[in-house]
Amino acid sequence: MVDRAPIRPQDMLNHVLAISRAIAGQTEFQPVIQAVSREVAQILPHDHLDVCILVVDQDTVAAFETGLHTRWSAWHEHPVAARFSPIRSVLWGEVPYIVTEDALTDERFQFEGAFNHPIFDARLRSRLHVPLRVQGAIFGALSASTHAAGVYTHADVEAARHVADLLAPYFHALRIGEQVRRSAIIEAEARAREEGLRESAQKLTEALERERQRIGMDLHDETLAELTRLTRRIERLAERGTVPSAAVSALAGDLQASIRGLRRIIDDARPNVLQLFGFVDGIENLLERSVRDSGLAISTRVVDSTGGRIDRLGEPLKVALFRIVQEAVNNAVRHGRPEGIVVYLTRVGERIRIAVEDDGIGLGTAPGAAAGRRIGGINNMRTRARLVSADFRLEAGPSGGTRVVVELPATPVAAEA
Repeated sequence: MVDRAPIRPQDMLNHVLAISRAIAGQTEFQPVIQAVSREVAQILPHDHLDVCILVVDQDTVAAFETGLHTRWSAWHEHPVAARFSPIRSVLWGEVPYIVTEDALTDERFQFEGAFNHPIFDARLRSRLHVPLRVQGAIFGALSASTHAAGVYTHADVEAARHVADLLAPYFHALRIGEQVRRSAIIEAEARAREEGLRESAQKLTEALERERQRIGMDLHDETLAELTRLTRRIERLAERGTVPSAAVSALAGDLQASIRGLRRIIDDARPNVLQLFGFVDGIENLLERSVRDSGLAISTRVVDSTGGRIDRLGEPLKVALFRIVQEAVNNAVRHGRPEGIVVYLTRVGERIRIAVEDDGIGLGTAPGAAAGRRIGGINNMRTRARLVSADFRLEAGPSGGTRVVVELPATPVAAEA
């Protein structure tokens, strides 16, 4: 051991106060350890000083160093598993401290997988390690090392503990702040990825909507026109009596049924009323067609207290909201057995709320196959709402049926962002 004069209590106090002043105002680990290195050297001589911090999950460690630059500095950006740290016994609380005269030959620093390369690369022989504690829990360690062997004494252990106790609250606060910062970065990156995916999906949805409308127009202009001409030719054949009237009538009936089905597909694919007359008229037309095609006696109503606010939203957003209402109405008509369906369009503060209410059997009573189809429709609505940054919820209606609610900002720019 190297003989050194003991530090007088007054000198120790002065150095401790100097350390306190050095760390004041520092907000990151590396500047703190650099700021205190000179004053710590007056208490604890070293060629290398570092702090090893357990990341909040307690499974990995990050290191911050001053003096010599070693491979431990990589732990700051890329924490490694604590089990590979040469001082894991201190970090895990298995020993109260570690003092070694020569770490190059000390078996405590040599175990399978140990990240002890900096010890040998920098020839750090004398080493001293004490834990950093807050409220009795260990969250890291303070380490001092020198090139010379046999430097540290048990008196140095007490001095190191004083320094560690002084630095621990500060380092603990920085540790929590660093974790919050990392979490915020991870969350921001996740939000950015989700936003990018949503924008891509929104563009894809808009492209599909345009293609859907194009197909609807092509069906109307070509396929429907051809079927109509074919129907007229069959009718003329029946008038001439060249084929049995019963066969012609059956064939004409089948064609008329196909034409009606095709018109429904075209109307669904190309919401003309929505585009020509606005959202309310589009929903009223949707309700009328859905009830008429079902053959059921269902009363329908649209209640709009927004002052036409939805029509001032962008066209892609309007169409997306229309499709959600369309799915909700179709679900109610096909599976809900309602006597009435009401669509409410309201302003709630700076938001628009669309609610589709029916007084049918509710969600929990549909048979297996119907329930599966209804769940598929619900997932479609939820996905469409998410793509336009709208809130979606499904709940029991006030009359015992089902209530589908969509909410989004009333401002066009905010709603389309």
